[in-house]
Order: sequence, then structure tokens, then C-alpha cells
Amino acid sequence: MIMEQLLHYCWKHRLWPATGQETTDGSPLEIIDLGLHNRNSGPDFFNAKIKIDGTLWVGNVEIHDKSSDWYTHGHQKDSHYNNVVLHVVGIADCDVETQEGHFVPQMLLQVPDSIYDNYEELLRTDAYPPCYRIIPQLTQLTIHSWMAALQTERLEEKTIAIQQRVHQAGGSWEDAYFTTLARNYGFGINGDAFEEWARHIPLQAVGKHRDNLFQIEAIFLGQAGLLELHTIPERCQQEALNEGYFGKLRDEYQYLAHKFSLQPMDYNLWRFLRLRPQNFPHIRIAQLAYLYHQQRCSLASLIDCHDMVSVSELLQTQVSSYWETHYIFGSESFRTTKHLSPSSIRLLIINTCIPLLFAYGRHTLKEELCDRAFDFLEQLQAENNHIIRMWQECGLEVKTAGDSQALIQLKRAYCDKRDCLRCRIGYEYLKRKRSA
Repeated sequence: MIMEQLLHYCWKHRLWPATGQETTDGSPLEIIDLGLHNRNSGPDFFNAKIKIDGTLWVGNVEIHDKSSDWYTHGHQKDSHYNNVVLHVVGIADCDVETQEGHFVPQMLLQVPDSIYDNYEELLRTDAYPPCYRIIPQLTQLTIHSWMAALQTERLEEKTIAIQQRVHQAGGSWEDAYFTTLARNYGFGINGDAFEEWARHIPLQAVGKHRDNLFQIEAIFLGQAGLLELHTIPERCQQEALNEGYFGKLRDEYQYLAHKFSLQPMDYNLWRFLRLRPQNFPHIRIAQLAYLYHQQRCSLASLIDCHDMVSVSELLQTQVSSYWETHYIFGSESFRTTKHLSPSSIRLLIINTCIPLLFAYGRHTLKEELCDRAFDFLEQLQAENNHIIRMWQECGLEVKTAGDSQALIQLKRAYCDKRDCLRCRIGYEYLKRKRSA
């Protein structure tokens, strides 16, 4: 499998002598166009252009470690391979033919020893990332071009997730924005639970009570399953009943749940272990209720923001008076306004606002929204987490959120999967000359 991956790599990067190529039966061979890499089922490269003995052929290219793998994989029975015009192999151990009975020309491609050795070194190196040695030697052009590509790749991945939410919301981008915002209010540990909660919020129905913060809180906390007495720690239950606010919310929710046929989510999806109190679901939901009450958690409001100051102000929130002195029902704490911290707002912009602008810009073909998303990434300070610190220790400069998002994508989509052959840093590592 390793050898076949390296053959793909050598084909993609034209790592063979510039002249003197020939097929395994001795016919002169000229590679004009490598074709388009196919990552789905079917031949490996589409629409290649080659000349064999002076005749131009346009079709697909299949790559295998050995010629006989053609039969091992059953390509001789598959019509999708009838248009293969060249079979590239490391070992030519037999002739091959298509379902239609045509023999396929073959090219022998040898992986250079230095590339094979460098790749093996990447796979067996325990240090992380395994390519750390070459990073200080890379040119700024190589680093910047790769980081720009990774930035876009990360936004495109987030766009796919947003499009799925739009589909689940019956085509509503407003609902998809609310769900994405809610998910990121989970700040990692409760992200899945918050997304599930957001799907339980009927925004059209809630919109009829938008001018009443108490009713919004009742619906939001009720749909989270947090207005049942057994969800309160036993030591706090009596105090919660004595205070009265819990009971009023519960009564209001029961009325609204009957009115709108609401069903709460499973309370057990929420996680509290090792959470700081300011991250408890009660507080985050109360903050979202305030944002919704102020009409500041809609896609339309986001699109109206043309600079970073207005986006940050859009996400500024607080809580109702009860939650200024509580983190859960029935347990009073010191009075705090419970604003979002600047770092929390920055994370919400990075993970919610910027991807939504980019995704909606793609959907509506409005390039200015996509450009705004990239501009915001460059204006924001870089994230500070273990992934970013790892790359900094390797010698990479990380200044903006665009840099940090690119490096998170690099680790998760390439390093964690040991997909060095698709990585530009891996490419530089493979072609380096080894010391004697």
C-alpha cells in the first residue's frame, strides 16, 4: 500500500526522467497532461493526455504497485475502467486488459530511493509532527501559500457542516445560523448537546414572544430539559423551590409547551464534570436567551456587520437578574454580570460568524461576504491552544486567526491521518537530500 501511495505521489509530481519514457512493450511514451486526481471510486486520474508511438490518447490513468493488482481489484470486469489509456505500475508482472478485451498500455515507474527512505522516516518518527526538522528551512513563499490554501480548506469543511444544518432546517439559513451559534456556545465539551438543543427550539414560535425575556428563558431552559426538579442537585432543590424563579419558569414553560406542542431534549446529554461554573448550560442558555431577546443572533444582523467592532458588539451579551447571582437553580453565588470574555467572543467569531459569512457568500454568489470572512480572520488575534503552541515550537510564526485556523486544519486533516503525501510540507520533506 505504501508503494502504491508513493507511485501516486511520483506521478502527480512528475518524478521521472524528462525524456526517454516508454511503455513496457518498448513503445515511445510522452506524458502531456497527468489528468485530474480522482479521490472517489474509479480510475485514479481522469482525462489524462498521452502520446504512444506518436498517437495521442485522451483518457484515464490507473496506478498500482503491481500489474496483477488490476485483476486482484477486479478492474477487468468493471466498465468504468474501459477508458484507461495507461496503467502505471512499480512492478510489471503481467499484461492487463479491459472488460471490452482491449490490452492497456503500461508504464513502469520507479520510486526514487531517497523519496522512499524519507517517507518511511516520516511514518516511523515518534516526534510530532514528524516533519519538524524541515520546517525552519522552508521559504516564506512555501509557508504562506500553504497556509492560505489550508485556511480556505478549513472554511470549506465548515461550509459543508453549515449546509447540512440548512438542509436539516428545511432550507432556513437563519435557523442554521442559530444552530451553529448554539453549538459553539458549548465551547467544545457541550457542543453536541447545544446543537441538539437548538434543533428543539421552534424559532418561528419563539419569535412570537421575542419581546418577553422571561418567556424566552422559559422556552430555552425548558427545551434543554433543565426545568425538571430532578435535574437540580438534591442539596439545592428545596432552595430552588423557595426562591420561586424556578417554579415560575417551569409553570410558564408548561403553558408554552402545551401551546406549541413542545418536547424537551434529554437532560442527560448535558455534561457538567470539570466545567467551570461560567460554562454551565444554564448560564450559556441564559446568555443566548438575552441575545435572542435583543434580536442579535440572526444571520441578517451578522451580514449587516462590516467591521470587527460591530461583530464583537453583536455578540456582547448578559443575563437576567436571577442568573447574575446563580450558576444553577437554588445555589446563590456572588453577583456578576456574566459577560462573555473577549477570548470567548473571539472564538465565536472564528467558529460561527466567519464560517457563516463564507458559506452564505458561496450560497448567494456574493464574493464580498467571502472576502469579509477572510478579512476578519486576518484582523483577529491567533488562538492559543496546544495545537498552535506545537507549531510555534517547530518554528512557525502564528500571528492571526487565519494562521491558527490553517494550522489546526494542517494537524487534523493531514498530520493526524499521516497524510504527508498531500501536504506541501511533506512534499518538501520527501524531496530533501539525505545526509550521507
